Amino acid sequence: MSKTSRRNLLAAAAGAIATGVIADAAPAAAADAAVKPIFEVPLTWIPIVGEKEVFPVRRIYCIGRNYAAHAIERGSDPTREPPFFFQKPTDAIQNVAPGQVTDHPYPSLTKNYHHEVELIAALKSGGSNIAPEQALEHVYGYALGLDMTRRDLQNAMAGEKKPWEIGKSFDHAAVIGPIHPVAKVGHFTKGAISLAVNGKVRQSSDLSKMIWSVAEQIAKLSEAFELKAGDIIYSGTPENVGPVVKGDLLLAKLEGLPDVSIKIV
Repeated sequence: MSKTSRRNLLAAAAGAIATGVIADAAPAAAADAAVKPIFEVPLTWIPIVGEKEVFPVRRIYCIGRNYAAHAIERGSDPTREPPFFFQKPTDAIQNVAPGQVTDHPYPSLTKNYHHEVELIAALKSGGSNIAPEQALEHVYGYALGLDMTRRDLQNAMAGEKKPWEIGKSFDHAAVIGPIHPVAKVGHFTKGAISLAVNGKVRQSSDLSKMIWSVAEQIAKLSEAFELKAGDIIYSGTPENVGPVVKGDLLLAKLEGLPDVSIKIV
């Protein structure tokens, strides 16, 4: 190879390296500005009490069988079972305003549609392998909601040892009231939680009866996933989950937060 050819190759290589360094050093905003999606995807968000801004939702995590009595009614041993989690799609959120009754469509494919009332934690930050002692520092606020469930589909899939996502992950499956910032309501470690159908109380318990606290849930989740701002966690439901039909009026209550109410249509 001639000296001229080698000089040309070295110059080209140096130029390529320099270009790569410059590209890598460019601000992320500039790179994002060059990306144009082929269509817009609506942002999923939750209102924040007392704020004009809204809470953008990144992921929805849910813990299963987190009250001993509910674990027993679902056929498991709460003294031996470690926590397990599942997810719902972000756009499964159905916002419910306090003081209003929101229509909730009865979903397709099911003949056994169940209610599950739950406390929900909304994260402002995250990380991996978060210590339980630091976990609550990542919580922005709390909400009251319902993990709606197509129980017959869930049970059928579980009986076949198949994933039961179809029983938990569908449109409007994540009913939720507005988020209340920790700065205003503090953290929830105890307090009466209940769910009534047509005026008759079905679920009634206390947050203190959760097997795994919110802090412990965050810590355990962060072992498997890198948690981030915008993640919300449905913290489990008490015993006496049960079916609802069209026309039923559901009223969820949690001590310290406004009620959440939906009508099955």
